[in-house]
Amino acid sequence: MQASSTVDIVNARPGGIRELLSLAWPLIISSSFSTIQITVDRAFAAQLGTDAASATTTAAMFFWTPFILLFSTSGYVSTFVAQYKGAGRPHKIGPIVWQGIYFSAFLGIAILSLIPFRAHIFAMTGHTEQVQQLECDFFGALCWMGLPALLTSVTCAFFSGLGNSRTVIWINVAGTIVNGLLDYAWVLGGWGFTQLGVAGAGWATTAASWVSALIGLALMFRKKYRMEFDLLVGWHFCSKTFLRLMRFGLPSGVQWFLDMTAFASFLSLTGRFGEAELAASSLAYTINNFAFIPMFGLSQAVSILVGQRLGENRPQIAEKSVRNAFVVCAIYMCTVVSMYSLFPSFCAWPFQDHNHPENWAAVFAKLKVLFYFIGAFAIFDSMTLMFSGALRGAGDTLYVTLVSLSLAWPVMVLPTYLAVQNNWGLNWAWSFLSLYVALQGLFYFRRFHGGKWKAMRVIEPEVID
Repeated sequence: MQASSTVDIVNARPGGIRELLSLAWPLIISSSFSTIQITVDRAFAAQLGTDAASATTTAAMFFWTPFILLFSTSGYVSTFVAQYKGAGRPHKIGPIVWQGIYFSAFLGIAILSLIPFRAHIFAMTGHTEQVQQLECDFFGALCWMGLPALLTSVTCAFFSGLGNSRTVIWINVAGTIVNGLLDYAWVLGGWGFTQLGVAGAGWATTAASWVSALIGLALMFRKKYRMEFDLLVGWHFCSKTFLRLMRFGLPSGVQWFLDMTAFASFLSLTGRFGEAELAASSLAYTINNFAFIPMFGLSQAVSILVGQRLGENRPQIAEKSVRNAFVVCAIYMCTVVSMYSLFPSFCAWPFQDHNHPENWAAVFAKLKVLFYFIGAFAIFDSMTLMFSGALRGAGDTLYVTLVSLSLAWPVMVLPTYLAVQNNWGLNWAWSFLSLYVALQGLFYFRRFHGGKWKAMRVIEPEVID
């Protein structure tokens, strides 16, 4: 697997689209799997009713809000691996991977402390008692996936940072298959299992995460990797290396945390317009993620290529890769939003509530309007994904965080709160969301165009004796 991926990239022209896609397509597929798992969870939960489907979306959002900080921080190991690889310093890769493992083990266990507070968390949403109970059930089960998901993040970061992105597919595809099979068994009571409902979807995702984590660790600790990258020699905890990972990784995680907090708050606020509005917003968010989150794989490829080229001290090649990636992403997103406009019924079909057609008609009418909002900010979403990915690959994570801190709540969340208080309606709320996405994309583009990132590095200067 590694050899094939390496040959593809080596034979491609540096900075060209072929090099980009050779690295990116496995990451695009792999990044889809977590979204596919959540989407499959929701699809099975939808068979239980609209409330169950809405509860899985909201609970997943509330889980990923704190967890994305940890997940992104552990995943930032890939930038270190990429820059060390580009700089020709493989002996430094093992120690940084181990610091990611220590971080994952401690925080993966610590996230279980959220379980006793889940009722209080979802009481703040203002949703009906029935929906709140379903949200608590799903959230409680998801908390147990923290540890394996973080370990999977580190192992995938190791392989993707090396440019061996195809191995990442096998790590994630196994978990996705397990998740789908267990959803059928535990959510609906298939094959004679006890029907666990929404909670069963959470437990299926947790079990799938353990499958991916164990496969990833087994592949990473094979002999050829242990020897080349000092994975056994560098297992000691090193405070200096750990703090360096935190210095660059934590701001990256904080940025995702701020975004997820803002979007979770936004989604919760839309529920106060009414149940149909909540269902339409959560469904639009789910469908959009299913279609667009694969582009996070392209963004991850951009980060890796930028890291490797900066490690090689060739920033001009990195810039070429980023611009090509933006073109690819923009074309893809424009195609997707065209599907939303032309075939809205087809896009929403997997989530249709056949048991309550009158409720579904009200939800779908609002959903079609929200598809137009998504189309309006699609190109700015492309800017956000590609140019923020480039900045992270260079180590400019503090700026990325400051943009989210400055825009998310003032531009999107607080105006949406005013829309709720004054009963302006759902369309005003989504107008504020669109404005936020547009401004975010423009800020990242301006920072990238300024070129300061070309002089940045996350790895320490090499000391030559």
